[in-house]
Amino acid sequence: MFMIEFFPSPTVALILFGFSVHWYGLMYFAAFLLAFFLLPRLQKYRSLSLTQDDWATLLSWAIVGVLVGGRLGFVLFYEPSYFLHHPLEIAAVWNGGMSSHGGFIGVVLALAYAGKKKGIDLLALADTVVVPAAIGLALGRIGNFINGELYGTVTNLPWVVATDGLEGLRHPAQMYAVLKDLFLAWVCLRHLIIPGSLRGRTFALFLALYGALRFVVEYFREQPYGFIDLKIVSLSVGQLLTIPIIIVGVWLWWKLGNARRADHVQNPDVL
Repeated sequence: MFMIEFFPSPTVALILFGFSVHWYGLMYFAAFLLAFFLLPRLQKYRSLSLTQDDWATLLSWAIVGVLVGGRLGFVLFYEPSYFLHHPLEIAAVWNGGMSSHGGFIGVVLALAYAGKKKGIDLLALADTVVVPAAIGLALGRIGNFINGELYGTVTNLPWVVATDGLEGLRHPAQMYAVLKDLFLAWVCLRHLIIPGSLRGRTFALFLALYGALRFVVEYFREQPYGFIDLKIVSLSVGQLLTIPIIIVGVWLWWKLGNARRADHVQNPDVL
């Protein structure tokens, strides 16, 4: 007998054919649908002319990248000793445990491979992808909020939230992240559509701004893995992982600007 059960628990959106579909999974699905809709409309700002089939192929690679990268990132960055002794559980993604930093790396590598294979300008592709990527990150944090994951620290501010199973009222840290990612999407879109903006600089802006804002939001999140004492300052694992992202973003922005200035010196009549 075919049966669908809706909202069987706070973390499960529905049960279909006996399988639980979690809110987080639905948010992933919505993010990729939105990307499939937006990317063909955004590509004109970087002189791309990919077909729907091309975008479908690239998004398929991105899905693999976010799942494999997100899981391996969690294994390597957060629970290496546990998974060293329980290697068979690495594939058990249904038990939870994904890293946004790992997913980010996975998507970048997957799209770089697929884009190069198709002969696509990688900087132009990166610029185009970051807007739906930022919105997708926001959708993922909404899934975290529904699931009661990545909750905030205790506070007495007026906009506190209660989380099942936890004492005290807390910062809605997931919603801070949602606002951060939507702001990031807006800034990147505004930069992308500027006539004559340098290829790759929207991507560089995304990296630097995402890293800086994520670094700040981490202060409002409960840290189950604690902080790492660096003598001068103590940082969470998430904050440490964002530092290279910020550095790469700033370096790429500077490098692209230098390349344009050098080209202008050699070819002063070329705008």
